[in-house]
Formats: sequence, C-alpha cells, structure tokens
Amino acid sequence: MSAPLLSLQDLRVTFRMGRGQRAEAVQGVSFDVPENTTVALVGESGSGKSVTAMSVLGLLPENAERRGRILWQGRELLQASLRELQALRGREIACVFQDPMSSLNPVFTVGQQLAEPLRKHLGLGARQAARRAEELLAEVGIAEPARRLASYPHEMSGGQQQRVMIAMALACEPRLLIADEPTTALDVTIQRQIIELLARLKAEHRMSVLFISHDLALVGEIADRVVVMRHGQVREQGPVAQIFAQPQDAYTKALLACRPSLQGNPRRLLVIDEHIAAQGQGQAGAQEAPAAAKDAQAPVVLEVKALAKSFWLRQGLFGRREFKAVQDVNFRLRRGHTLGVVGESGSGKTTMGLTLLRLHEPTSGEVIFDGRNLLTLSDRERLAMRRRIQIVFQNPYASLNPRFTIGQTLVEPMAIHGIGADTAARERRARELLAKVGLDGRAFGKYPHEFSGGQRQRVAIARCLTLSPEVLVLDEAVSALDVSVQAQVLNLLKDLQDELGLAYVFISHDLAVVRFISDEVLVMKDGRVVERASAEQILAAPQQEYTQRLLVAVARGWQPRAAA
Repeated sequence: MSAPLLSLQDLRVTFRMGRGQRAEAVQGVSFDVPENTTVALVGESGSGKSVTAMSVLGLLPENAERRGRILWQGRELLQASLRELQALRGREIACVFQDPMSSLNPVFTVGQQLAEPLRKHLGLGARQAARRAEELLAEVGIAEPARRLASYPHEMSGGQQQRVMIAMALACEPRLLIADEPTTALDVTIQRQIIELLARLKAEHRMSVLFISHDLALVGEIADRVVVMRHGQVREQGPVAQIFAQPQDAYTKALLACRPSLQGNPRRLLVIDEHIAAQGQGQAGAQEAPAAAKDAQAPVVLEVKALAKSFWLRQGLFGRREFKAVQDVNFRLRRGHTLGVVGESGSGKTTMGLTLLRLHEPTSGEVIFDGRNLLTLSDRERLAMRRRIQIVFQNPYASLNPRFTIGQTLVEPMAIHGIGADTAARERRARELLAKVGLDGRAFGKYPHEFSGGQRQRVAIARCLTLSPEVLVLDEAVSALDVSVQAQVLNLLKDLQDELGLAYVFISHDLAVVRFISDEVLVMKDGRVVERASAEQILAAPQQEYTQRLLVAVARGWQPRAAA
C-alpha cells in the first residue's frame, strides 16, 4: 500500500492565552489523507476541526504552538521554514474558506486575483495568466468568464464568489484541497452545485480533499472517509459507510440523531448531551412523539395583502431601472403558528421580512396587525407598534452591540419603551428572560465576545422578548449554527411559542429546519410566492417545478448502494 499524501500523527496545538494560561485546542489527533480521496473532518463548533486543518500549512496565529508530526508526502512540515511553506501554499496544497467575501480582496478584480498565483507559482506572463484565469472561471461554471474577469467581488453573488475561490485554489492544480465549511452560508441549490463541482474537479484532477463541515448530510454525500472530532480529540474515524451505517462512538450517534429530518419530526429535537446521556443509560435515545396539531381556528395576528418592494438601480449616466424585489405577497399568520419562508438567495425572502417591519419602506400593499395597516402609521404610532413585532437577524455577532454588557443590551429596549417601574425592575425581568433562554445569571455582566454563536443568538431572542412581542420575524436565525446548538435554539423557539403564544415568520434556506418548525410554508422565487401549503404537503407532494428542484438539491446523507 502506497504512503498517504498527508499524515497527521499525534498532533497537538496549544494556544498561549497570557498570564501563563494555555489552552490545548487539539489533543493528539492522528489521521491520514490518501491520494485521490476525500476525507471529512466533522464535529461541532470548537471541536478543533479548523485548527487541525490550518496547522498543516502553518496558518495559525502567532500564539499557537504545534507538536507531533505533519508529514506531506513523507516530508515533515512542522520543521519547514516560512519560505518552504509559502512555496507549498497554493502550489501543492490550496485552501477554500467559509466566507468568500472576507477571503477575496475587495479592491482587486477577479481576474487580478486569479492571475496572482499563476504568475507567482507558475511564472506565467500577464497574457498567459489572463487566458488561464478565463479558462478557470469557465471550468468552475461561471457564465461569461471573459466579462467576469473585470468584475469585483461585491458584484457577484455568494455562490459565484465561492466558485471564484475554488478557481483560485485550483489555479496551480494542487495535490490537496482543504475546504473549510465552503457551503455553510449558501442556499440548497448553490450548495448542491458547489458539492457537485468539487466532486467533478476532484475526479478530473485526481486530487485529494480535506473537507471540514458540521453538516453530516453533506459529508455523507461527498466523503470517502470521515474523522469525527470533539473537544480537540478524534472520537471515531473510518470509511463513510461504516460511520453512517454502524457508528461506534456515542458522540457520532448523537451527531447523526440531532439533525431535523425532511421525513417528519418529533415535538422536540434531542441535543448532543441528551442523546449521549440516554445511550449511557442503555436507552436508544428515542425522541418524543410527534408534535400535536395546532389550532386551525386560532386568531389571525398578521395579515399581508399584495406586499411589494422595488429598488431603483442606476443605469448608465442618468438612467435608472426598477428592480422588483418583492411582488404581490399575500399570507395570514395565526397566533401560536409558524410560517416558513423558503427560496434561493435573491428570491426576496429577507427583503419581504424587512419590509413587514418597515425596515425597508414598501412600494405598495398592506400589513394588517391588530386591525391597523402598519405601512401607513406615523413614526410615533409605528414605534409603539414595533415593540409588538420584533426581528432576530442571521448574524448574532453583528446584531449585538460589542460595547454593551448583556444586561445593558436587555435593559435598553425596556427603558426606551417605558417597560418596568424602574431600573431594578427591568434588571429583574432581564435576568428572568436570560434564565428562560437557558443562560445563567453570570451572563448579565458579560460582553457579547465572551459567548459562543449559539449563546449570542439566545441573547438576541431574549432581547426581543423584553418587549413582550406577539410576532417574531426570524431571518436565517439558525443557519450559521452547528447541529447541536441549532437543535437547542429550535427547541427554545418551540417552547416559547407554546408558553407565550408567539407567532413566527421563519425565513430559511434549510428545508429540514423549516419542516421541523413550520406549520405552513411559502416558497418564493424572484420576489413572488410560487407555492403555499402546509409543511407536510409542500415537502411530501410539491406542485411547482421550482419547489421540486429545491427538494432535490437537499443533501440526504450517505445512502447504501443497491445490490447489483
């Protein structure tokens, strides 16, 4: 048997934290990446996946210390000089990162950024590099590649940006591609395209891929081998069929079990620790019975009629054209119910949600709440009404003020709206809400940077609850969370809905999550609603070709091959 392309042996990574403190992020990790093979690193946030992968090329901060062995074609990389590593980066080992917008340089064109590795590593001239850059864009499926060479990153969609990143990574035909969560923020159809693109390029170039993800359904489709990590340690590794069909470790079983399903769901999802505890007690970790049906006659709290939103875009020197982002959207939302809104990026989902709250001024239509049209209220009336309809944004890192403690974040909206007799009463309510969303009293005096993404999203939900809203608009509120934290937040949303009778407009590109939490689903395309039905109907028997295409694109995980 030939030697592996990449071999990690007892890798340990420690970060110096100051004041003599040290944190060991990777603890004795060992695995191989054979030639022409896709190896997936899976686990929750903080499991050490990315630190392990970035150790290979020395792309860690200066306070990191690495020990053990990293062998590239038998050559030790831990002792390699910076000059040797720079020669290796992009030429033999390339990386694709999670967020292409932060990885691409905003002041250089796509063509300039593609040409750079070609000129640096392959010594091509300017014309040769430009021709090869155009070929690379065509290879990764970007239309009109010659024209796109002159585009800047902000002029491209997220999926196109990720394709550019892949083209840059493949420019020098590397032997190994490290893909760190390359599809996390993309909708299902773009995600499917990127996965199929990686599989095709792997086959054509006979390269290996180290694929990092917390999405097991995706891993099941793309990987040959799987390495499961938790708390910096390898819990289990083996061929993908073995890991999915016969997982041995309790943590692997829990990861596979806590993801929502398209086939129907229980009232609550089991989270990682609950599932492991159930296995430890000799139970199968069985989930609860399916959720009870909602009251179909519950009062309507929000009614939207012919909602439309247009943006005017500059065209030429003096001209402009109308872009219809949302067109003729109609729905009713009942108390205690959840309306799921799905569609690809650019379908108008988020614009519709923001227009409901007049965070975008509507072009036309009505939003009836408590018998009044929200779109015609004065600023004073709108402020009073806004406390009753709140929004939770996708990115909890950007939606919380980094200079405010969590206590200040929760008390401020109550003070603005005159809720609570005095500061002491508001602080008591803030602490009660923190407990309700699963955070202890110590969180009150901390700052956002001291919390994980899942904890920050809980704080964002608690901030909305300070105003006792009746409707919550949740815009991709769980899309950036790993499976266990996602399960915790989804369970929390269901508990709050049962307890407080909240109504949700739940915007997402994740159809399995929408299936779990929604009673009714709107499917949007090009700003219009193309299909509307119950969650069960939409997912079991979609009527529109577009909805069918969305469902086909969903990653289903590893499937046993039928016998010949």
